[in-house]
Amino acid sequence: MNRQTSIDPATASPVQPAGAAGPANDNVSVLILTLNEEVNLAACLASVGWSDDIVVLDSFSQDRTVEIAKSFGARVYQRHFDSEPAQRSHGLREIAYKHPLVYLPDADEITPPALRDEILAVARAPNRTEVAFHVRSRTMFMGRWLRWSGLYPTWFVRLVEPHRVRFEREINLRTVADGPEGKLDGHLLHYTFNKGLNAWLDKHNRYSWHEARESLRSLETERVDWLAALIGSGAARRRALKTLSFRLPCRPLLRFLYMYVLRGGFLDGRAGFVYCGLLMTYETMIVTKMIEIRRRERGLPL
Repeated sequence: MNRQTSIDPATASPVQPAGAAGPANDNVSVLILTLNEEVNLAACLASVGWSDDIVVLDSFSQDRTVEIAKSFGARVYQRHFDSEPAQRSHGLREIAYKHPLVYLPDADEITPPALRDEILAVARAPNRTEVAFHVRSRTMFMGRWLRWSGLYPTWFVRLVEPHRVRFEREINLRTVADGPEGKLDGHLLHYTFNKGLNAWLDKHNRYSWHEARESLRSLETERVDWLAALIGSGAARRRALKTLSFRLPCRPLLRFLYMYVLRGGFLDGRAGFVYCGLLMTYETMIVTKMIEIRRRERGLPL
């Protein structure tokens, strides 16, 4: 069983029992998941300082993450991390919030004033029916927004009613809403490289094992949805293209050419070239691990 401890700052309001409902009003609560985020957390918290109910669910960080969270007046809880869906579900269902809506930025994301104003407008809307809202992010790298190579626009669910959503997939998390969904016009700023290139490579090295297994499963059980790949929109088209990519030769090179040439990554300058090269590296990890998995299953060394 995962252990949870409360480390509430003295200035914070007492924690309500899990599931207690807060009053409807014109503000929102905030939930941020952390693990060794001292590099990112202060800027993230400063950008959501307009909320009067900020919760940090920490995975027993070994750096100053908890200290920084407490210094901003956040309610801090700790739970051992097992998977992102389980951690997010715990954060939304086992912790009580002051407000009906909970905003879910990642620790390396900054919330600009325009998005803040839009979120607060949603909270004030008297006849709102949506239970989840999607937000676009702008991937920042080497001092610029990767407008072309950063897979823009990609939408993420970031504003929810806590008990009306559930989460699927350990990698490339999918949020499923029990009710109507909406989209916000504002953008998050995503500083995915703030912890350094080694951290980015370590994370994608872990992710590549999941992607390799998903690729092999898709090859065995799925067919390409050509209609969605050609004329579909949003998640359906991305899923169809990903399923197609599992079947193509020279995947790393094709990923680079797709991102750098077809999607216009060259327009992002040096940052775009480097980023597309990193994505090609990630694709190489996936393909190599697919080979390893197949050989291990046959009792052969890599």
